[in-house]
Amino acid sequence: QLVESGGGLVQAGGSLRLSCEASGRTDDHYTMGWYRQVPGKEREWLAAITSGGNTAHAEPVRGRFTISADNAKNTVYLQMNALRPEDTAVYICNLYMSGVDYYGQGTQVTVSS
Repeated sequence: QLVESGGGLVQAGGSLRLSCEASGRTDDHYTMGWYRQVPGKEREWLAAITSGGNTAHAEPVRGRFTISADNAKNTVYLQMNALRPEDTAVYICNLYMSGVDYYGQGTQVTVSS
């Protein structure tokens, strides 16, 4: 089970940090990441981090968003800075493990202009 938190309403230029805790057993090798979903648009991949600590970020958010993880807590974070109104979306946590994708319910982020 993946449980996201940290979403909310923020003004443009502000920051938020999202958290996603994975409960239950995780394998030694896995990838966790973040997507976002806007109604009427395809789900957009944002960032990922492997169990070994390697990270990748999508070009639209590179330099503004940073993914990190606390393996001891089975938790992944998304630090979001310099937020823009177009970042408004439901942010969804993902766990890829043993060939299976798991997704959380999502947390709403709204950026006002």
